[in-house]
Amino acid sequence: MAGARRRTEALLLVLVIGIAVFGHVSAGLAMNGELPQQLTSFVISMTLLSLVGHLGIRRFAAYADPLIFPLAMLLTGLGLVLIHRLDQGYIERYNSDANAPGQLLWTVVGVAACILVVALLRDHRLLQRFIYITMALALVLLIAPAFFGADTYGAKRWIILFGFSLQPGEFVKIMIAIFFAGYLVIHRDSLALTGRRFLGMRLPPMRQLGPIITVWIVSMLVLVFERDLGTSLIFFGVFVVMLYVATERTSWIVCGLVMAAVGAFVVGSTEPHVKARVAAWLNPLSYYWQDRPPGVTSDQSAQALFSFGTGGVSGTGLGMGHPELIKFAGRSDFILTTVGEELGLAGVMAVLFLYALLVQRGLRMALAARDPFGKLLAVGLASALALQVFVVAGGVTGLIPLTGKALPFLAKGGSSLLANWIMIALLLRISDSAERQREADALGPAETTITPVLVGR
Repeated sequence: MAGARRRTEALLLVLVIGIAVFGHVSAGLAMNGELPQQLTSFVISMTLLSLVGHLGIRRFAAYADPLIFPLAMLLTGLGLVLIHRLDQGYIERYNSDANAPGQLLWTVVGVAACILVVALLRDHRLLQRFIYITMALALVLLIAPAFFGADTYGAKRWIILFGFSLQPGEFVKIMIAIFFAGYLVIHRDSLALTGRRFLGMRLPPMRQLGPIITVWIVSMLVLVFERDLGTSLIFFGVFVVMLYVATERTSWIVCGLVMAAVGAFVVGSTEPHVKARVAAWLNPLSYYWQDRPPGVTSDQSAQALFSFGTGGVSGTGLGMGHPELIKFAGRSDFILTTVGEELGLAGVMAVLFLYALLVQRGLRMALAARDPFGKLLAVGLASALALQVFVVAGGVTGLIPLTGKALPFLAKGGSSLLANWIMIALLLRISDSAERQREADALGPAETTITPVLVGR
């Protein structure tokens, strides 16, 4: 069974390399009429990354889901293709620096970190021992940009260390998923079985509202002091989703939605940066025609709509559009507009389908996992990925106000890429443990030895 899974993974990785190389060649031919100069190095890089990742998984997580790593590699490869393509447009129009070499370096670091986590963390349940330390570290990282962060494009979500920028919020989403999974395993019964009924719902008692109120307050503080709408939405959303999964109580969803709506209304009405983004979301074309409220200088929402409109259903063709008109954010959260313009609605749907499939594999692991901590952790990680894709894609397409978060795997950003590859490592470890346990149960107690549980509830 393990061998079949790894053979499937290997075949999918061959397809991934083919798709990435084809995209790189197509963009080069469209822009310059010749093969890209970096084609050989690109092929070697994608091949070595896929090979090393595959061999690492075969050695340390042989029973892991065969789709997770290829899906992550495909999204990362598409991101490298798009950033290579965008570099030429930005260099010609704005004389900016090339970002593709740095993104490739971070991809190497991310894949290496993924294999290292899989190799060292032989049982995901070990993380349950350190949930309070993990949450303390997460809170420190979460509030650090408010005091030591750099104010970039209206938000304080980066910390500058030794000349490198670090976005702590990307790592916090993993830490809060670990903490909530451990916390809810311990307190699940008290959260699910107590409280009074009101309008057909069992409302949680006041003493149990403490965690959700604390998370709500922290989310609002992040939004106010760091002006980071995306991190606040993901942070609070993951907690509410995990609460609902752990307790199966609709009242937690209702409480979460009410508190999110109240907090968003208050902050959106008072905090200038957030208020400006809401106004830009409501009237994007007014901003493009220079009819802007005080404090708002961005016309990116309108430019994004123009890009999607230009692309239509099938797109202009990779390398044949003008996504650089989005300006500074075209290689980060607005990289989806390049997909929309040059690959059309079909390309956007294909990318979103890849994300949906990756989230589905995470939720499938939650169903397969035998231990409660593994179930909730898989749900939390999959929810964090889904919420981040939603807030980024929703902001770019005009469904919700802009958040400024990076699109996972696809967009430029070392912190985002590294954090997402660590998330992939945890999902691989959970799926490997679940499948090993399933096969052990199928063989029966007389034919196998089960490793004892290292941590209790």
